[in-house]
Amino acid sequence: MEFAIASAIGVLTASGVYLLLRARTFDVILGLTLLSYATNLLIFSSGRPVVGKPPVLKDGLAQTLANYTDPLPQALVLTAIVIAFAMTAVTVVIAMREHADLHTDHVDGQEPDNQRGDPRGDGR
Repeated sequence: MEFAIASAIGVLTASGVYLLLRARTFDVILGLTLLSYATNLLIFSSGRPVVGKPPVLKDGLAQTLANYTDPLPQALVLTAIVIAFAMTAVTVVIAMREHADLHTDHVDGQEPDNQRGDPRGDGR
């Protein structure tokens, strides 16, 4: 279980960083989203996820950590999901406006000189 969560966090982080380094707006937005997913998994896994144990107190069980899972990371992740969704929506709207104004989705607003695909780059 721990290896699967650690692998998922690593893959999401590596993919997010790779996409952040791309030169297109959509790739950057997707990279930020993947990094937020990796962060949510990291926060969630810090709370000792235990299968079958409730995060809230129940009658008849002793109030010790052996009988419950930590509810704080779960609450933090739920809050982070809502905030990440809202920020992704805002970023998408800004990117759409930038595309409408500049007619490109390149992050610096300018297409590279070699946009026709010719290997020499001189436009012939």
